[in-house]
Amino acid sequence: QVQLVESGGGLVQAGGSLRLSCVASRSIFSLNAIRWYRQAPGELREFVASITSDGSTNYADSVKGRFTISRDNAKNTVDLQMNSLKPGDTAVYFCSTDLYQKVTMTWRNYWGQGTQVTVSS
Repeated sequence: QVQLVESGGGLVQAGGSLRLSCVASRSIFSLNAIRWYRQAPGELREFVASITSDGSTNYADSVKGRFTISRDNAKNTVDLQMNSLKPGDTAVYFCSTDLYQKVTMTWRNYWGQGTQVTVSS
């Protein structure tokens, strides 16, 4: 089992910055890649960024050059630094990961509850 808790959302003007955090209830070394997704009202949830246990990162084209994902293994935290925010970045942001289940030999997917980011024009 793993619990994920996001924080750091809020209201910011266009061009501003926010830093989101995702704290895991267990060592993030034991987890698969940790990913950030977002979901705007009436839209499908979309991938934003991911980071693997060895630090490899991947970003959606829409956020490349503006968002940076990082991890702090000692704090079991994955952060998403968001700069140059646009109104189109308004969404609920979720973190997600997978934990290997030894009994079933499968990966189980986990999600946090999300944090709201609102960017005003």
